[in-house]
Amino acid sequence: MTAIELVLGPYRTAVESRLSALTRARVVDRIHDLDHTVWKMDPHEITNRLGWLHCPETMRGRIPELERFTAEARGAGYIDAVVLGMGGSSLAPEVFAKTFPTDSGHLDLTVLDTTDPSAIERALSRIDLSSTLFVVSTKSGTTVETLSLFSYCYGLARKALGASRAGEHFVAVTDPGTPLVETARRCSFRRVFEGMPTIGGRFSALSIFGLLPASLIGVDLATLLESATEQAQSCRAPELTLDCPNRAAVLGAALGVLAQAGRDKLTFFISEAASSFGDWVEQLVAESTGKQKTGILPVIGEAPGGVDLYGPDRVFCSISLKGEPPSSPEFGRLVDAGHPVIKIFIDDLHELGGLFYLWEFATAVAGHVLGINPFDQPDVESTKKHTKAATEEYRLTGRLETGEPIIAQDGIEVYGGMKALTLRDALISFLFQAREDSYLAIQAYLCPTSEVRDALDILRTLVRDRYRIATTLGFGPRFLHSTGQLHKGDGGKGLFIQITADDRKDLPIPDDPLSDESSMGFAALKKAQWIGDARALQAAGRRVMRIHVTLGDVAAAVRRISSALA
Repeated sequence: MTAIELVLGPYRTAVESRLSALTRARVVDRIHDLDHTVWKMDPHEITNRLGWLHCPETMRGRIPELERFTAEARGAGYIDAVVLGMGGSSLAPEVFAKTFPTDSGHLDLTVLDTTDPSAIERALSRIDLSSTLFVVSTKSGTTVETLSLFSYCYGLARKALGASRAGEHFVAVTDPGTPLVETARRCSFRRVFEGMPTIGGRFSALSIFGLLPASLIGVDLATLLESATEQAQSCRAPELTLDCPNRAAVLGAALGVLAQAGRDKLTFFISEAASSFGDWVEQLVAESTGKQKTGILPVIGEAPGGVDLYGPDRVFCSISLKGEPPSSPEFGRLVDAGHPVIKIFIDDLHELGGLFYLWEFATAVAGHVLGINPFDQPDVESTKKHTKAATEEYRLTGRLETGEPIIAQDGIEVYGGMKALTLRDALISFLFQAREDSYLAIQAYLCPTSEVRDALDILRTLVRDRYRIATTLGFGPRFLHSTGQLHKGDGGKGLFIQITADDRKDLPIPDDPLSDESSMGFAALKKAQWIGDARALQAAGRRVMRIHVTLGDVAAAVRRISSALA
């Protein structure tokens, strides 16, 4: 069973008081009774979003179905599986793919959740279409990135395998009655797996959206769900104290109280073997809490630093696997400096099942403490609206307007409202707006190679060390389905640097999966997405700067950005 230790320092009394209030209000019992008034008086997007509470129990009954299909896929000669998805449909499969080695004879799993044409081409170049099963995964059945990826991959399959055989290489995972169900019928998919409409995307890790990909690589689903079931049972304990069995409720209460006290930058240090869990929990916490001018910002992948580099807005959380050395800074010094610290310990990687459930329940409780609905995402639509307008602009004119740069030098352009003559001046002017409780979000609409990521990590560490603010890094467009809600919905503490680049190539997106006609490629779609997000951020009053790379090696250009600031 997952163990949790909380060192709350001066916040201990406030958390204890909140736990007493939650007990008196019967919050735990009411959550399990599916009582929407735990969060809001309006039941909209609450009563129909609580199916995750019973997911471990429900999915145990679907294990035979998943095992039969996995055996069918292996028997049909499939060697690779590719999940086409975004956000909740891709992040849990990615955790399984990166955490568990493929069991002998099972399928190797790739998760494709990008609109970057180079990244798409790179991922698909590693597979043989004749032995690949594509999992088209979207709850709504309308996610533009997922359907664009499907249309492109289906077109490749039609050309390589023939129209009569292409469909058998595709399965859909979607809610009942979505447009994808009809598409699957029209394109003769091998199978359609229906999800539970009462589970939102970011709470779907233990549903069919996470467990089908897990089954394909040979994860022991029974053991995984046993861990989740054990955690779910502990979450029923109604009497809440710091030492009670309901560790998830205690964690959620603590996170909510700390955020209200200004400690809203939840900084994770996760064991290497389970490090991909960070991207999943980032979406869960950010998209669930970042609204109504409040929120908890998960800080994932930030390099450990000295105690003096962290401001009074931090909470630290380590997730450690038994037998692995800690990946965190010296927690004793952080505690001595007055920082709250949360330590989570797991004995085995299959305890990820319990860890998923722990954070889902904790996030629900934190939402109650913050007074928000953790199951909706009201500000995500703003980016979709602006992106749609940009794509319509492109289809009408064949162009996407981005304005004029204030600086253009050595293959780097700078866009923004500041006045500056050099890249260094622009960066300093923009970052001068940072306050003690600010954070920098680096939004990279770039091909996510290891070289580019390393260069971006250098930049974020430089900013953290110089300005003593939290930093995050997200690759577009996937972060739009993760932290994008918080960026527009929180208290406006973020500074946003978009880093974009010219695409050296493009891939056409078929207007229909059964046709070769294309009115837009992935390069234009990606561009429309960063234009749309910049417009949505600006409409929400956020501070945005864009740095565009026009020439040469993108990683080298990012390193030049760091050199300009150093």
